[in-house]
Amino acid sequence: MVRVAVVSYPGSNCEAETNRTVVRAGGEAVPVWHRDTRLPDVDVVILPGGFSYGDYLRCGAIARFSPIMTAIQEHARTGGAILGICNGFQILCEAGLLPGALVRNEHLHFVSRPVALRVERTDTPFTTRFQRGDVIRIPVGHGDGRYIAPPHVIESLEKNGQIVLRYVDGFLDVPGNPNGALHDIAGVCNPSGRIMGIMPHPERLADPMQGSHDGLTMFESLITSHTTAAGAVA
Repeated sequence: MVRVAVVSYPGSNCEAETNRTVVRAGGEAVPVWHRDTRLPDVDVVILPGGFSYGDYLRCGAIARFSPIMTAIQEHARTGGAILGICNGFQILCEAGLLPGALVRNEHLHFVSRPVALRVERTDTPFTTRFQRGDVIRIPVGHGDGRYIAPPHVIESLEKNGQIVLRYVDGFLDVPGNPNGALHDIAGVCNPSGRIMGIMPHPERLADPMQGSHDGLTMFESLITSHTTAAGAVA
Protein backbone atom coordinates (compact mmCIF):
# COMPACT_ATOMS: atom_id res chain seq x y z
CA MET A 1 0.00 0.00 0.00
CA VAL A 2 1.24 3.49 -0.84
CA ARG A 3 2.13 5.33 2.37
CA VAL A 4 1.61 9.09 2.49
CA ALA A 5 3.04 11.31 5.22
CA VAL A 6 0.75 14.22 6.11
CA VAL A 7 2.76 16.80 8.04
CA SER A 8 1.07 18.98 10.68
CA TYR A 9 2.35 22.30 11.97
CA PRO A 10 0.96 24.56 14.70
CA GLY A 11 -1.89 26.26 12.81
CA SER A 12 -2.47 23.55 10.20
CA ASN A 13 -6.21 23.00 9.75
CA CYS A 14 -6.59 20.71 6.73
CA GLU A 15 -4.69 17.63 7.87
CA ALA A 16 -7.82 15.68 8.86
CA GLU A 17 -9.44 16.14 5.43
CA THR A 18 -6.14 15.31 3.75
CA ASN A 19 -5.74 12.11 5.78
CA ARG A 20 -9.29 11.02 4.94
CA THR A 21 -8.81 11.71 1.23
CA VAL A 22 -5.58 9.71 1.12
CA VAL A 23 -7.45 6.75 2.63
CA ARG A 24 -10.43 7.24 0.29
CA ALA A 25 -8.01 7.16 -2.66
CA GLY A 26 -6.61 3.83 -1.50
CA GLY A 27 -3.48 4.90 0.37
CA GLU A 28 -2.32 4.81 3.98
CA ALA A 29 -2.15 8.19 5.70
CA VAL A 30 0.77 8.54 8.13
CA PRO A 31 0.50 11.58 10.44
CA VAL A 32 3.81 13.41 11.01
CA TRP A 33 4.40 16.25 13.51
CA HIS A 34 6.54 19.25 12.60
CA ARG A 35 8.95 18.62 15.49
CA ASP A 36 9.78 15.12 14.26
CA THR A 37 13.29 14.89 12.90
CA ARG A 38 12.78 11.84 10.68
CA LEU A 39 10.17 10.77 8.19
CA PRO A 40 8.71 7.28 8.54
CA ASP A 41 9.00 4.91 5.59
CA VAL A 42 6.69 6.70 3.15
CA ASP A 43 6.33 7.12 -0.60
CA VAL A 44 4.82 10.61 -0.66
CA VAL A 45 4.87 13.66 1.62
CA ILE A 46 1.95 16.11 1.74
CA LEU A 47 2.14 19.50 3.42
CA PRO A 48 -1.53 20.41 4.00
CA GLY A 49 -3.23 23.77 4.17
CA GLY A 50 -3.73 26.04 7.14
CA PHE A 51 -1.83 28.86 8.81
CA SER A 52 1.45 27.40 10.05
CA TYR A 53 2.69 29.37 13.05
CA GLY A 54 -0.22 31.74 12.54
CA ASP A 55 1.38 33.03 9.33
CA TYR A 56 3.52 35.29 11.50
CA LEU A 57 6.45 36.97 9.73
CA ARG A 58 5.39 35.59 6.31
CA CYS A 59 3.31 32.61 5.21
CA GLY A 60 5.45 29.50 5.50
CA ALA A 61 8.56 31.42 6.54
CA ILE A 62 8.76 29.97 10.06
CA ALA A 63 7.57 26.48 9.10
CA ARG A 64 10.47 26.35 6.67
CA PHE A 65 12.75 26.01 9.74
CA SER A 66 10.77 23.24 11.48
CA PRO A 67 12.86 20.18 12.42
CA ILE A 68 10.96 17.94 9.98
CA MET A 69 12.07 20.08 7.02
CA THR A 70 15.56 18.56 7.03
CA ALA A 71 14.02 15.13 6.43
CA ILE A 72 11.68 16.57 3.79
CA GLN A 73 14.62 18.17 2.00
CA GLU A 74 16.35 14.77 1.98
CA HIS A 75 13.16 13.11 0.69
CA ALA A 76 13.21 15.65 -2.15
CA ARG A 77 16.91 15.13 -2.83
CA THR A 78 16.40 11.40 -3.30
CA GLY A 79 13.52 11.89 -5.74
CA GLY A 80 10.60 11.47 -3.35
CA ALA A 81 7.23 12.95 -4.29
CA ILE A 82 6.01 15.98 -2.34
CA LEU A 83 2.72 17.88 -2.61
CA GLY A 84 2.16 21.23 -0.93
CA ILE A 85 -1.43 22.44 -0.70
CA CYS A 86 -2.08 26.16 -0.07
CA ASN A 87 0.04 26.84 3.04
CA GLY A 88 2.07 23.79 2.04
CA PHE A 89 2.76 25.46 -1.31
CA GLN A 90 3.95 28.55 0.55
CA ILE A 91 6.25 26.41 2.72
CA LEU A 92 7.78 24.69 -0.32
CA CYS A 93 8.53 28.06 -1.92
CA GLU A 94 10.02 29.42 1.31
CA ALA A 95 12.17 26.29 1.61
CA GLY A 96 13.49 26.72 -1.92
CA LEU A 97 11.97 23.46 -3.14
CA LEU A 98 9.82 25.37 -5.63
CA PRO A 99 10.52 28.70 -7.38
CA GLY A 100 8.61 31.91 -6.80
CA ALA A 101 6.57 33.16 -3.86
CA LEU A 102 2.97 33.56 -2.72
CA VAL A 103 1.99 37.08 -1.63
CA ARG A 104 -1.16 38.95 -0.62
CA ASN A 105 -4.08 38.62 -3.01
CA GLU A 106 -4.23 41.48 -5.47
CA HIS A 107 -7.51 42.77 -3.99
CA LEU A 108 -6.20 42.33 -0.41
CA HIS A 109 -9.19 40.20 0.63
CA PHE A 110 -9.35 36.60 1.78
CA VAL A 111 -11.08 34.53 -0.89
CA SER A 112 -12.99 31.29 -0.33
CA ARG A 113 -14.89 29.90 -3.33
CA PRO A 114 -14.67 27.38 -6.15
CA VAL A 115 -12.39 28.19 -9.07
CA ALA A 116 -12.02 26.72 -12.54
CA LEU A 117 -8.63 25.20 -13.27
CA ARG A 118 -7.10 23.88 -16.47
CA VAL A 119 -4.76 20.89 -16.17
CA GLU A 120 -1.63 21.78 -18.13
CA ARG A 121 0.52 18.74 -17.38
CA THR A 122 -0.41 15.11 -16.76
CA ASP A 123 2.95 13.40 -16.28
CA THR A 124 3.40 14.38 -12.65
CA PRO A 125 2.57 11.83 -9.92
CA PHE A 126 -0.39 14.02 -8.96
CA THR A 127 -2.09 14.48 -12.34
CA THR A 128 -1.79 11.16 -14.18
CA ARG A 129 -5.54 10.45 -14.08
CA PHE A 130 -6.41 13.72 -15.82
CA GLN A 131 -6.24 14.59 -19.50
CA ARG A 132 -4.25 17.61 -20.57
CA GLY A 133 -6.69 20.48 -21.05
CA ASP A 134 -9.25 19.12 -18.56
CA VAL A 135 -11.03 21.93 -16.74
CA ILE A 136 -11.84 21.03 -13.16
CA ARG A 137 -13.54 22.81 -10.27
CA ILE A 138 -11.81 22.89 -6.89
CA PRO A 139 -12.23 25.43 -4.04
CA VAL A 140 -9.61 27.88 -2.81
CA GLY A 141 -9.32 29.49 0.61
CA HIS A 142 -6.46 31.95 1.06
CA GLY A 143 -5.42 35.52 1.64
CA ASP A 144 -1.88 35.13 0.32
CA GLY A 145 -2.25 33.12 -2.87
CA ARG A 146 -0.96 35.43 -5.57
CA TYR A 147 1.90 33.61 -7.28
CA ILE A 148 4.78 35.86 -8.32
CA ALA A 149 8.30 35.32 -9.64
CA PRO A 150 10.86 37.34 -11.61
CA PRO A 151 10.23 37.49 -15.38
CA HIS A 152 13.06 35.08 -16.18
CA VAL A 153 11.62 32.51 -13.74
CA ILE A 154 8.14 32.80 -15.24
CA GLU A 155 9.65 32.41 -18.70
CA SER A 156 11.50 29.28 -17.55
CA LEU A 157 8.36 27.80 -15.98
CA GLU A 158 6.46 28.32 -19.22
CA LYS A 159 9.27 26.97 -21.39
CA ASN A 160 9.86 23.87 -19.26
CA GLY A 161 6.20 23.03 -18.71
CA GLN A 162 6.36 23.51 -14.95
CA ILE A 163 2.96 25.19 -14.70
CA VAL A 164 0.67 22.30 -13.77
CA LEU A 165 -2.60 24.09 -13.02
CA ARG A 166 -3.83 27.42 -14.35
CA TYR A 167 -6.90 29.46 -13.40
CA VAL A 168 -9.32 29.90 -16.29
CA ASP A 169 -12.39 32.10 -16.75
CA GLY A 170 -15.67 31.20 -18.40
CA PHE A 171 -15.81 27.49 -17.47
CA LEU A 172 -18.00 25.51 -15.09
CA ASP A 173 -19.99 28.60 -14.13
CA VAL A 174 -17.26 29.80 -11.75
CA PRO A 175 -14.78 32.66 -12.23
CA GLY A 176 -11.09 31.99 -12.66
CA ASN A 177 -8.06 33.78 -11.19
CA PRO A 178 -9.08 34.70 -7.63
CA ASN A 179 -5.90 36.45 -6.51
CA GLY A 180 -4.09 38.11 -9.42
CA ALA A 181 -1.47 35.37 -9.80
CA LEU A 182 0.95 36.00 -12.67
CA HIS A 183 0.08 34.03 -15.81
CA ASP A 184 -2.98 32.70 -13.92
CA ILE A 185 -0.70 30.23 -12.13
CA ALA A 186 -2.49 28.00 -9.62
CA GLY A 187 0.13 25.27 -9.31
CA VAL A 188 3.74 24.65 -10.29
CA CYS A 189 6.18 21.76 -10.09
CA ASN A 190 9.94 21.35 -10.01
CA PRO A 191 11.74 20.26 -13.20
CA SER A 192 11.27 16.55 -12.45
CA GLY A 193 7.56 17.01 -11.74
CA ARG A 194 7.87 15.16 -8.43
CA ILE A 195 7.48 18.23 -6.21
CA MET A 196 4.29 20.21 -6.75
CA GLY A 197 2.63 23.13 -5.02
CA ILE A 198 -0.97 24.19 -5.58
CA MET A 199 -3.18 26.85 -4.03
CA PRO A 200 -6.58 25.10 -4.52
CA HIS A 201 -7.70 22.51 -1.95
CA PRO A 202 -8.41 19.14 -3.63
CA GLU A 203 -9.13 17.53 -0.25
CA ARG A 204 -12.16 19.81 0.12
CA LEU A 205 -13.85 18.38 -2.96
CA ALA A 206 -13.07 14.70 -2.80
CA ASP A 207 -16.43 13.03 -2.22
CA PRO A 208 -19.02 12.47 -4.98
CA MET A 209 -21.69 13.46 -2.43
CA GLN A 210 -20.29 16.99 -2.70
CA GLY A 211 -21.21 17.05 -6.38
CA SER A 212 -17.74 16.39 -7.77
CA HIS A 213 -14.71 14.23 -7.15
CA ASP A 214 -12.18 16.32 -9.07
CA GLY A 215 -10.10 16.66 -5.91
CA LEU A 216 -10.14 12.93 -5.25
CA THR A 217 -8.77 12.32 -8.76
CA MET A 218 -5.58 14.14 -7.78
CA PHE A 219 -5.10 11.86 -4.78
CA GLU A 220 -5.96 8.80 -6.85
CA SER A 221 -3.27 9.89 -9.30
CA LEU A 222 -0.58 9.88 -6.65
CA ILE A 223 -1.68 6.48 -5.31
CA THR A 224 -1.93 4.93 -8.78
CA SER A 225 1.38 6.34 -10.00
CA HIS A 226 3.25 4.95 -7.02
CA THR A 227 1.44 1.61 -7.12
CA THR A 228 2.33 1.27 -10.82
CA ALA A 229 5.95 2.25 -10.16
CA ALA A 230 6.22 -0.30 -7.34
CA GLY A 231 4.79 -3.01 -9.59
CA ALA A 232 7.27 -2.16 -12.34
CA VAL A 233 10.18 -2.44 -9.90
CA ALA A 234 8.90 -5.75 -8.54
